Amino acid sequence: MAEPLGTRLPPALDAERRTLEGRAGRLACYVAGDGEPLLLVHSINAAGSAYEVRPIFEHFATRRRVYAPDLPGFGASDRSERRYDVRLYVDAIHDVRGEIARECPGRPLDALALSLSSEFLARASNEAPDAFRSLALVTPTGFRAGSERLRAPAGSTREVRGLHALLTLPLWRRGLYGLLTRPGTIRYFLRRTWGSDAIDAGLAAYDDATTDPPGAEHAPYAFLCGRLFSRDVRTVYESLRVPVWLAHGTRGDFADFRGADWARGHERWTVRAFDTGALPHFEQPEAFFAGYEGFLDSVAERVQPAPR
Repeated sequence: MAEPLGTRLPPALDAERRTLEGRAGRLACYVAGDGEPLLLVHSINAAGSAYEVRPIFEHFATRRRVYAPDLPGFGASDRSERRYDVRLYVDAIHDVRGEIARECPGRPLDALALSLSSEFLARASNEAPDAFRSLALVTPTGFRAGSERLRAPAGSTREVRGLHALLTLPLWRRGLYGLLTRPGTIRYFLRRTWGSDAIDAGLAAYDDATTDPPGAEHAPYAFLCGRLFSRDVRTVYESLRVPVWLAHGTRGDFADFRGADWARGHERWTVRAFDTGALPHFEQPEAFFAGYEGFLDSVAERVQPAPR
């Protein structure tokens, strides 16, 4: 394998950082532990990275083989100037899934994603229905009040026409991103994510570091213009055929899950609310792990062959 990209950036996780080559370009992926594989996918924002899943990675690496990529345009992965869209991020998940299948042949794969990346993971699962045993979606997008209308034609997005071109004008492209990712601005948005001032200091510091490398603005601008948000995501979620654990907080800017009523009554979905902000694994790790492990145990019991 090639050497990891972005070697000037300190590792987000205390683990092997390898580089994968695939449809989504060069991806950095952290790997640790032994046992059944678990894939962890960070969210999309101005300062996204695998650090966002750090508590989950560290907890499960003691009992499972855990994989956590930096998605395209983030962390130590390829940050080149190219088109960042839904297809690219779904392909990135498939690339890591392929690596897991090569390293753990025949072993069932459980996967967890944060926020907007839940949409990408759900789409990947629908495209490869036999590849995943279960999904966990932590504060996923597509469940706000009114989200039942997100049934547009397949592949349509919520991109605002012309906004990406405006944001990426050479005159201010890098400067504007610099304003969006100043330490004070990062902490302002983290407080809105947490719904309190008790943000994780380690995550804030890593956010500062990961916004520095050249090309760091490309993927966030695709996010800001709406290109990465699917207008057909309700259809995507309803099409899932694997057990799904939906975890979300009740504080902060991402606590509106009034559009999740259909999932609460669905036999394949388990919905769990935590008295936290959007990243419950940072604020209430013990409760979060107990809930997720209980879900994983129930999934394993369901798929075990019947005794003869």
